[in-house]
Amino acid sequence: MGRAPELICGYDVDDAGRAQATAADAPRPGAGSSYRWLHFDAGAEGLEPWLRAHLPDPAVDALLQAETRPRCANLADGAMINLRGVNLNPGANPEDMVSLRIWATGVLVVTVRLRKIWAVDALRQKAEDGRAPGSAAGLVAAMAEGLTRRIEEVALELEDRTDALEEQVLGGEAVPLALLAETRHTVIKLRRFVNPQREALDALAAGAAEGVTAPDALLSLRETANRSARNVEALDALRERLMAMQDHLEAQRAHTMGTNAYLLSVVAAIFLPLGFLTGLFGVNVGGMPGVESDVAFWVLSVVSAGLGVVLYVVFKLSKWL
Repeated sequence: MGRAPELICGYDVDDAGRAQATAADAPRPGAGSSYRWLHFDAGAEGLEPWLRAHLPDPAVDALLQAETRPRCANLADGAMINLRGVNLNPGANPEDMVSLRIWATGVLVVTVRLRKIWAVDALRQKAEDGRAPGSAAGLVAAMAEGLTRRIEEVALELEDRTDALEEQVLGGEAVPLALLAETRHTVIKLRRFVNPQREALDALAAGAAEGVTAPDALLSLRETANRSARNVEALDALRERLMAMQDHLEAQRAHTMGTNAYLLSVVAAIFLPLGFLTGLFGVNVGGMPGVESDVAFWVLSVVSAGLGVVLYVVFKLSKWL
């Protein structure tokens, strides 16, 4: 089997939430502990052999899967839970959500991540301070709450940004369509994972996962599932508002372009006969009237101006202007 993989963190936790650091020697809590939490990086050397030696193969396959979507399923004697959190790492976009894979039984929680997850890091700090959840189910519920709360914060930031854009649009200010499209893309990417996560949390809150059945944990999960549903509704509303603003701006742009094209057509219609008239008198052939007259140019200019005024009045009376 080789040596145990390196842990990000590992704790044996008692009923009071006091945590004692432990190594990944075996997936069972020490004496006097309520459960053991082992947190791994997916790229840790020797992780897969160690997992296959201690966990059911379906659980190992799910924990090491390259691509995941939020779900909750019973496998063997435990529950496989995939959740997603916003990416709050420096230089990253929050909508590029990071995955958290969880294997949970009544006495063991194994979590695997690809990138740092701030909600899990906060729980790690609580465990070091002696304030960890007192049960494995409580730990899963706390992870779900932390992930959902951070999604909610990002959704509120998007709502504030959308409010500002809406005020600009309604105030007649110029708003780049690219900015609207970018914000809308962010909302769509978030909702892609938040909606199935709501379904997974609903299943967890209903007690569908073995090992996650403690009454206090289920109560917390029900509240988290409700908040997740609100997040989905908020993202749906933002998507519709951004779509309406984009349609409004596109309609305004089309109207402006249509108005400009119409004015150009009217101007062209007025100057077409004038252009014909000046072109006719500009023909350099013999017999042109007024060639010898000193006032012929001014007469032609007055006739052209008068013709332009007549055409303008005709267009106005015909309601073409």
